[in-house]
Amino acid sequence: MTAPRDPFFPADKSIRAAADPLEIRYLGTLGYQEAWDLQSELAAQRARDEIGDTILVLEHPSIYTAGKRTQPEDRPTNELPVIDVDRGGRITWHGPGQLVVYPILKLAEPVDVVDYVRRLEEALIHVARQAGVTAAGRIDGRSGVWVPAHDSREDAKVAALGIRITRGVTMHGVALNCSNTLEFYEHIIPCGITDAGVTTLTRELGSQVTVEEMTQPLLNALEEVLSGRMQVADHTFGSAPDPTKGLSRKLQRS
Repeated sequence: MTAPRDPFFPADKSIRAAADPLEIRYLGTLGYQEAWDLQSELAAQRARDEIGDTILVLEHPSIYTAGKRTQPEDRPTNELPVIDVDRGGRITWHGPGQLVVYPILKLAEPVDVVDYVRRLEEALIHVARQAGVTAAGRIDGRSGVWVPAHDSREDAKVAALGIRITRGVTMHGVALNCSNTLEFYEHIIPCGITDAGVTTLTRELGSQVTVEEMTQPLLNALEEVLSGRMQVADHTFGSAPDPTKGLSRKLQRS
């Protein structure tokens, strides 16, 4: 999506409230519920200024997570568990081979959610193009990072994004498909989208792209966009309906 208005902050300024270096925590493989509980704890501490801005880096075991706009028809047809979660968007899958990054940041006032999302997307687009997927960009009306239709394939999402901001502090974040299977997406309506697909860097490039080799480039890009040293550009190559528009919020945390 292109921003519907100019951002609150100049493009070359930091969107973070603090200037201290980011703390990076490498968590390896961590269950989704455990990671969510950790995020909640850290976000509360960040809101009280007990800790600084923190980024969690991890992979999840195979799991579906359903955002606040998930509809009954989106849900899986297999037996894999689903966790209903307090981020935006609809249902998606997480699992091995997917790089997951959760920034726990206090944003500068006034909080600009759209600009924050655009900056996260910009970092993902940068690393996807750097890896060799040079056509990666945005579809107006939809979040995340996309690869245009090619070689009889439809437009496909290579990186997903879902966030929550409470008391000016961010939770959840981004998932970059590196070398993960696409099998589990076949049992849901990913992000509520029926007219496009899902892909990975490995699939697009025809060679193995690991989580390990993409981790530092993504962290570097995130630091650059959050600080304003890398600025959001127009990488839009198409438009499509917003799959969350007009839908009611449905959240039950078990």
